[in-house]
Amino acid sequence: MGVLDKLSDYFSVSLSPTRGTNRKPMQTVEIKVKMDCDGCERRVRNSVAYMKGVKQVEVNRKQSKVTVSGYIDRNMVLKKIQNTGKRAEFWPYIPYNLVAYPYISQAYDKKAPSGYVKNSMQALSSPNAMDEKLTNLFNDENPNACSIM
Repeated sequence: MGVLDKLSDYFSVSLSPTRGTNRKPMQTVEIKVKMDCDGCERRVRNSVAYMKGVKQVEVNRKQSKVTVSGYIDRNMVLKKIQNTGKRAEFWPYIPYNLVAYPYISQAYDKKAPSGYVKNSMQALSSPNAMDEKLTNLFNDENPNACSIM
């Protein structure tokens, strides 16, 4: 066995096929697209529905949202939709219950659909915020808290 182990260090055999291994992972891409009419919706849907690897396309005109699922590249989906002449960007919103402070200036957006806020990395309240000072004013863990209660 020692000789075979020594020889196997010099030679490597790949059992997987070399062709067709560049398959993209299954993913869901959400894109924000402004659509005004049924024709716009149909153009956007048809532009991505016949792409290679697409399994499902959902268009929500009320939220201006297109959801594409399949074995696809997210940048290619964005380019295909932009080729229709529509302004498109990746979906910038997340549900507001996933954000610790959803109504601070970095996260709150008036244009967002109801129940959504911007996906902001800095969605944290500033340490000098007045609401934080007031909540800590009567906190039991704060040694300098007011003890009127």
